[in-house]
Amino acid sequence: MKQSLKRTAFIFYFLSFYVIAQFAWWGFHIIQLTKEANVDPELAHKRTLMVIGEGMVFFLILIFGIWRLRRSIKKELELNFNQTNFLLSVTHELKTPIASNKLFLQTVLKRDLDRAKQNELLEKALNENIRLEQMIDNILNASRLENRALVLHKEQINVKVFLNEIVARYQKNHPDQTFETQFKDDIEFSVDPFVLETIVNNLIENALKYGDDKKPISVELKAGQSIVIRVKDLGPGVSAADQSNIFKKFYRAGNEETRNKKGSGLGLFIASEFSKLHGGTLKYFNNQPKGAIFELTL
Repeated sequence: MKQSLKRTAFIFYFLSFYVIAQFAWWGFHIIQLTKEANVDPELAHKRTLMVIGEGMVFFLILIFGIWRLRRSIKKELELNFNQTNFLLSVTHELKTPIASNKLFLQTVLKRDLDRAKQNELLEKALNENIRLEQMIDNILNASRLENRALVLHKEQINVKVFLNEIVARYQKNHPDQTFETQFKDDIEFSVDPFVLETIVNNLIENALKYGDDKKPISVELKAGQSIVIRVKDLGPGVSAADQSNIFKKFYRAGNEETRNKKGSGLGLFIASEFSKLHGGTLKYFNNQPKGAIFELTL
């Protein structure tokens, strides 16, 4: 992949340099021919100025066109690179829960286990199915965003109760992880429940992946003219180099072949786009003393 990018960049810059050099060369020759032509010196001077003036305009247009073309090619190459990473990630992410479920079910069927052990294995299989379902939902949601096929269906809900139910579900599925909530008052707000749940799910999933599993994940709710939901973790946080890219589609820091964190590069993209769809914003801040804060404002 890197060799292909280098080759494409070399060809692009070589052709750009050649076109600009040829443009300058032909402009120089036109000026020389004008001077050598048997015409009035004043007329020759005017023609030279005209050639230089129009040449500068065409030169600026050419440079602008090369710059736009370079930006488009760079964007396409980045998207292609991220899509390749995405396909590698999804292939791995799909195989892992399927293989785990197969193993759990085979163990239940082939071994004479007591009821408690059977329930434990079935619970693990169910959790793997939930993870698989969430990933497929993210792929479908990304497709809906691309096709602008998502329509909001707002309704009045109690946001505090709504968030408590989401956090309680995660606490049940991740008993070793500590969750903290800071919800002061019951807050009635008009939202699309599906959109809000998807955003919060993806933010919590991100905190579970990249936070410190020995330290709590915090979910906060504040309200005024808008509602503000913050999801905090105490992991390493996001590097300064990656902060401008974390909400881009398919973007994941590092190389997919060596990365040890699960994911598809869609969670934060969908959370950001869903917040925009709802007329809100999603921002990242560094937590103190370390970690990440994702702040949703609706």
